[in-house]
Amino acid sequence: MPKGLVKFPGAAQFLPDHRTLRTLRRAVNECRGCELYRYATQAVLGEGPARARLMLVGEQPGNEEDTQGHPFVGPAGKLLDSTLSDAGIDRDEVYVTNAVKHFKFEERGKRRLHKKPRMSEIKACQPWLEAEAALVRPEIIVCLGATAVQSILGSRYKLTEQRGKFIEHPWAKLVTATIHPSAVLRTPEAAARHEEYRRLVADLSKVNEVLKHAA
Repeated sequence: MPKGLVKFPGAAQFLPDHRTLRTLRRAVNECRGCELYRYATQAVLGEGPARARLMLVGEQPGNEEDTQGHPFVGPAGKLLDSTLSDAGIDRDEVYVTNAVKHFKFEERGKRRLHKKPRMSEIKACQPWLEAEAALVRPEIIVCLGATAVQSILGSRYKLTEQRGKFIEHPWAKLVTATIHPSAVLRTPEAAARHEEYRRLVADLSKVNEVLKHAA
């Protein structure tokens, strides 16, 4: 190994022996599984009912999430709330979390801008996500964006080709994927942004219909 290069162990050894969402939430801020802990304000675990039927997995905390310590409270979170409402889903009944628990960013003046996690960082953080899924035991997991897809479904699942399709998975009865709400916000042209929003609502509405039929 080159001199000065630190090898991080991954998150598994930092998980508590006795696992509840409360003990995970306490332990996650002690995680040193990858280098991202060095720069983030805090780790952000998921939130929601302990036995939610639906689990939504995004990429990582953003600036607002890193500051406040809660998932999906920034602009993308507000848009997610809107799409869930339009799809007939009560966010209070959903467990929301991220594939990576620390905010990865680059500084531009006083601003901290999102930076996509590396695959090594996604894999290092995966034990936290798997532990959350094991406790919540959702019927459906929705991957929001490519990072969540990579963490849960691996590189063979192509979001652009398989978006909205449901597959069986060890972590839930079914897993599906759609875009991250931030992708809607990044769409520059108003008509295209409206169409992306509509498609995201349609994907979540489909999830809601599957849940209703399974009830």
